[in-house]
Amino acid sequence: MTTTTPAAPPAALPVADAETYAGWFACLAEPTRVRLLHTVASRPGTTSVGELAAALGIGQPTVSHHLRKLAEVGFVTLTKDGTSTRVAINPACCTGLPHAADAVMGLLAARPCCPTDLPEDVAVRAMEPADLGAVRAMYAEGAASGDAAFATEAPGAAELDAEWLPDHRWVAEIDGEPVGWAAAAPVSARPAYAGLAETSVYVAAASRGRGVGKALIHRQVTAADAGGLWTLQTTLAPENKAALALHRMAGFRTLGVRDRVALHHGRWHDTVLLERRRADTGGCGPAC
Repeated sequence: MTTTTPAAPPAALPVADAETYAGWFACLAEPTRVRLLHTVASRPGTTSVGELAAALGIGQPTVSHHLRKLAEVGFVTLTKDGTSTRVAINPACCTGLPHAADAVMGLLAARPCCPTDLPEDVAVRAMEPADLGAVRAMYAEGAASGDAAFATEAPGAAELDAEWLPDHRWVAEIDGEPVGWAAAAPVSARPAYAGLAETSVYVAAASRGRGVGKALIHRQVTAADAGGLWTLQTTLAPENKAALALHRMAGFRTLGVRDRVALHHGRWHDTVLLERRRADTGGCGPAC
C-alpha cells in the first residue's frame, strides 16, 4: 500500500512536552548514563549497583550518582533490597523514547484522529464476500512488490474471511470499481486482548496517489474507535515510507524497529511496529 499524498504538518510541539523531552535528552547527554541505561535495559530482571560497576569498569559511587539522575527522569527504577539497591529499566521508556524522537522530528502529530482532505471520488463501504476476488488480487500485487507484504502469495478467500473481524473490513471504490481494501484481525483469542487488532491497508497500484489509502485508514480508525477496539497495531517495512507516513497521519506511533525479523525470498528484512491507542485509553506521551 502506498500513497503520494503528503501528510499534513504536525501541530507545534506543546511546551510541556518539549520541557519533558529536553529533560530526557539532557539526562542522556552524559555518555556514562547512556552506557548505564543500555546495560540495565539489556539485562533481564534487576541488577545491582555493584554488578553495573563491574560491567562498566567504573566506581560504585559514580554508578550510584548517574543512576539517581536516570531515575529522576523515569528511565530506571531503584528498589532497596536490604543494604543493596536493585536497578530495573522502566518499561515505559522503551516506548516513550521512540515516541519522543518521532515527535521532535515532526514525524508524529499529537494524537490526530485521522487524515483530513479525503478524496471526493473515493467511496469506502463494508467488504462483501463478492469482493474477495479483487481483494486477493490486490493482496498478491502488494506481496509481489516486496515492501507491502512479506507473503509469497495471497491467502485463499476462505482463509481471509476467517481471519478478519466481521465489522472491520472495508473496500474503497472509484467509479464503482474496487481500488483498495482495509481489514483488522484479532491478535489473540484471550478476552484481555479483545480490543487489540492487527490492521492492513492495501491500494491497487494503478490507483495510488489518489488518496485511496487516506479514505481507507480514515474509515478503519474511526470505525475501530466506535466499535470497541482500543488498540490497533501494524507492522510495516521500513522501505514503505508512504505507508509509514499514512499511519502516522492516522495517529499511529512507532514502538520500535525489529531487526532482521522477517526472512522473505532468502533475504532478511527489518520491520517497524506501530500502534494506535484510542484517545480514552491514554497512550504513551510524556506522562509515561
